[in-house]
Amino acid sequence: MLPRERFQNLESQKKQKILDVAVDEFASHGFREASVNRMVQRLGIAKGSIFQYFGSKEGLFHLVFHHAVELVRHSLRRVKQDTAETDFFERIRQSLLAGIRFIDQHPRVYHIYLKMIFQEDFPLRAEFLKQVHLFSAEYLKPLVEAGVARGELRSDLNVEMAAFFLDAIMDRFLQAYAVSFLDAGAGLYQAQIEDITQKIDEFVRLIRDGMGGDNAA
Repeated sequence: MLPRERFQNLESQKKQKILDVAVDEFASHGFREASVNRMVQRLGIAKGSIFQYFGSKEGLFHLVFHHAVELVRHSLRRVKQDTAETDFFERIRQSLLAGIRFIDQHPRVYHIYLKMIFQEDFPLRAEFLKQVHLFSAEYLKPLVEAGVARGELRSDLNVEMAAFFLDAIMDRFLQAYAVSFLDAGAGLYQAQIEDITQKIDEFVRLIRDGMGGDNAA
């Protein structure tokens, strides 16, 4: 569901302002309670303009979601490129650090993701979350395959299950940094960078102990 041509023809500054206001509204109120009236009041435009641009509130949310996905893709592409010459465990370490930076830099976007996980009132919620985790698997699977090929990971690993496992525990690690009741005494919630770096090192050490091969550093 792409924005209509009228939105595409807007000046980039106006498009960015609409996106920023929409991200703030959905992050603060979820989907069902998000108000088009509040948004157009902040934007200083007619309510009908939103429907001309996106067709519906759901169409506007699609814009926000795909914006969020592109932010994540850009972050992970950068990590993948910057760590291409490092071993598997350093790549996981840097991926987690990138996740922490993402939450700090884009807290509203991450808050929308959390609302999608813990609430059921978002349109196409299952489809969107499926896309997120498929993308994560597409990112992690080549890292695991390369780690096995270089002897950094055990040769008997099931690559698909290893990628699934990593996606699950890395996602929970990042959630615990952002949500107090998910910390469960781990000391991750809103931890300072020095502390979170130490926690990431411990996290990676556990992965190495369980999955490491003969060439694990």
